[in-house]
Order: sequence, then C-alpha cells, then structure tokens
Amino acid sequence: MKQLQDRVIIITGAAMGLGLAAAKLCAAKGAKLTLVDYNKVALEQAKEEIQKDYPGAELLLVEADVSDEAAVKNYVAATVKKFSKIDGFYNNAGIEGKQAEAAVYDLSVFKKVIDINLMGVYYGLRYIIPEMQKNQYGRIVNVASVGGIRGVLHQTPYVASKHAVAGITKNVALEYGKEGIITNAIAPGAILTPMVAGSFKQVNPANPEAAEKEFAQFNPTKRLGRPEEVANVVAFLLSEDCSYLNGQVIAIDGGQSNTYGPV
Repeated sequence: MKQLQDRVIIITGAAMGLGLAAAKLCAAKGAKLTLVDYNKVALEQAKEEIQKDYPGAELLLVEADVSDEAAVKNYVAATVKKFSKIDGFYNNAGIEGKQAEAAVYDLSVFKKVIDINLMGVYYGLRYIIPEMQKNQYGRIVNVASVGGIRGVLHQTPYVASKHAVAGITKNVALEYGKEGIITNAIAPGAILTPMVAGSFKQVNPANPEAAEKEFAQFNPTKRLGRPEEVANVVAFLLSEDCSYLNGQVIAIDGGQSNTYGPV
C-alpha cells in the first residue's frame, strides 16, 4: 500500500517550487490532492505535469489568494465537498517581498508579506483544523523557512512572518495533539526554487548565477538544496508514520543554520 493512499491533502502555493515538488511526491504515494495557488495558468500547468507522470491522480484545482479569508474558506469547503474530508495540510504559500533595510522598508510591501505569510497560514489553520477534528486525525506542515529560526539581512517582514509561523506551529501542536492532529513546520534554507532564483537576481541583477555560487560556499554541503529533497521530508510529516513528532521546526538547509562564520 502506498504511504499516503487515499489521504486527502491540501497544498497551498502548489503551482511551482516546493509546493509542486511535494504535490508530485504525494500523488506518487497515492494521495488525493487539492492544489491551491493564485496563479491560474501555473496551476493548470502543474496539473498537466502531475497527471503526465501519475495519470490516476485525483486533483482539485482552486485559484485563491491565501491572504483573503473568504478565499481560504472556499478552498477548504471545495475540498470537503469533493473528497468529504481533509487528512493533511501543507501550508506552503508565501512570498519573500523586497530586500531593504528595516528602517526604510516599503510599508505596503511589508504589510503584503505579513498578510500572505502570516495571516494566510493562520486562515488555513483556522478553517482546516475543525475539519480534522471531525475525524480526530490530521497532519499539518507549515513552512517557516530558516528565516523563522534566525535573522536574514534586508528581509525584516519575511523574518518576522516566518518566526510567527514557527510560534503558531508550536501552539497548534500543543492545543490539538490530543485530538490526533500532528503539527510541525519545516525551515528550508536556500532551495533552488523560482522565489530563491528571484532573490539572487535582486542581489546581483547582472549575474545572479554568481550570487548563487557565492552563497553556496557558506553551506557545509557547498550547494543549494533541491525541491525534491524538501518534498521527501514533507511527505513523511504528512504521513501516518509521523505520529509522535509534534511541534517541531525542522531545518532543511544542509546544516548552514548551525554555522558561525565560514565553513
């Protein structure tokens, strides 16, 4: 039997990057998936990619901005209507924002980062947890980032929002573990996704590849991570096998968050 056979899992930010990589792996393991993203075109492309490799995959696509509470309620309701339950939630959607020093950060961008990265995560939890309570079972994986366990230069709202996600994860784990709802967070480092590639373009617009290479030299593995490596951890955290790992923030960064200075 496949590890996630017939488990109903919602993935936000599912159209690309970490969300898409997890969606592909969960489909391979037999899950029924609701794929949520604000980008309708990218969402359709993600569906095509998944069904090409896994023709039998059961997918529901929902276009939604996770910072819109009504849109979140809608993707939850649509999932329950189609699949009758929710077993797992990969609370993945998020943005980096711009890079700037804290005292001069654009307030409109700051608020947008908080709305998506913090309120979007909270809205998902608020409306999915009651569905999991009905069956006394659930697996929740929030995305905190290494920006949720340490500082990152010129990314104050991102770091603030991701630290908040780490805190929410711990509280939800405390409050709902007794009901069979297991909640953890992952803290990916520099994983080569479109968002991270965009960050390197901000650092060095003329040569983003050089910025990537320079950053990788500070990692113990001397490379960036791959989305599939993160997906492997996420799939475990969404599975029944993850039964006593609760309230943790797991760094997936090649060990870089452990370092003090060059390695």
